[in-house]
Amino acid sequence: MPKIDFKRTLKELYAPPQDLVVVEVPELQYLMVDGQGEPGGPSYLDAVEALYAVAYKLKFASKQQADKDYVVPPLEGLWGAADMAAYTSAYDRSKWQWTMMIMTPAWIDRSLFEDTLEVVRKGKNPPALDLVRLETLSEGTSVQIMHIGSYADEAPTIRRIHEEFIPDNGYTENGRHHEIYLGDPRKVAPEKLRTVLRQPIRPA
Repeated sequence: MPKIDFKRTLKELYAPPQDLVVVEVPELQYLMVDGQGEPGGPSYLDAVEALYAVAYKLKFASKQQADKDYVVPPLEGLWGAADMAAYTSAYDRSKWQWTMMIMTPAWIDRSLFEDTLEVVRKGKNPPALDLVRLETLSEGTSVQIMHIGSYADEAPTIRRIHEEFIPDNGYTENGRHHEIYLGDPRKVAPEKLRTVLRQPIRPA
């Protein structure tokens, strides 16, 4: 059974250059959990734990029931704030609103998702399990870049996207700031972390 690696089949989404490029993002399906506050805080960690618990059980269920195997995609996040200055300029993490996500193949249907939730509930039953949902996301035209370095060093590039590239090229934001985490901060030095920074856009 071949194992699908979406980082390869969707390379243009997961491996952009280290310069701003415009891409067309297809509609994709995700496991999602919403929250607010400091990345790495209790609610954030609970969300990530629940996402991974469901994601890996779905992978095994897909292999057994749909005869399709795949590599669980990386953790992703949609970020923002009621006042975007708290995110792009002030960097006030207590006000950050986030949706943490893991992309899930289109052949995973709601029935298999709900069955998997019950399997996870009977096992580890992570605290945020009831917050996990299955939803499609349609971002369409987006600008993105590969950021190499620590998460704390993303702010200048994020400001460049929102305050320079978008207005200078006749666009406006069309969705939330999106990040894809390609490195594990527990194993990779901060200066070597690779993160895709993406912003959906539309003509102004």
